[in-house]
Amino acid sequence: MRAVTKSIERRSRARFPMRRELRYKLLEGEATIASGAGATCDMSSGGVAFTSDRLLAAGAFIEISISWPVALEDGCPMRLIVFGRVLRSGLHRSVCTIEKYEFRTQARTLQFAAPARHDGKLQRWAKEYTKAQQASA
Repeated sequence: MRAVTKSIERRSRARFPMRRELRYKLLEGEATIASGAGATCDMSSGGVAFTSDRLLAAGAFIEISISWPVALEDGCPMRLIVFGRVLRSGLHRSVCTIEKYEFRTQARTLQFAAPARHDGKLQRWAKEYTKAQQASA
């Protein structure tokens, strides 16, 4: 007879299965230390589980750009940009929080392996987030 074990639910919000292409970049200090691609597994209003091509450092700041399934009225494709922290990472699967998000339009033409943006928005957000965390401590 096999023992039945209950798993402990760590999520505070319901997750919804959603399989979408994504790109990510990780920040450590003020430097982008990694970038890559993957796909979402499931999402909630507070977090994203996704496949990744490598192990990600827990606690690192992350920006994820997710292809969004709904276009604007004129058919313009959208992307969901998520800023958060890596909670855990295992073999080909990672989980991060959603601390801030925004929608952006994307090019109408298909772009393969587009390079990660380096506009500094992730660095600015990470600095603000760290300041707010230190002020509340």
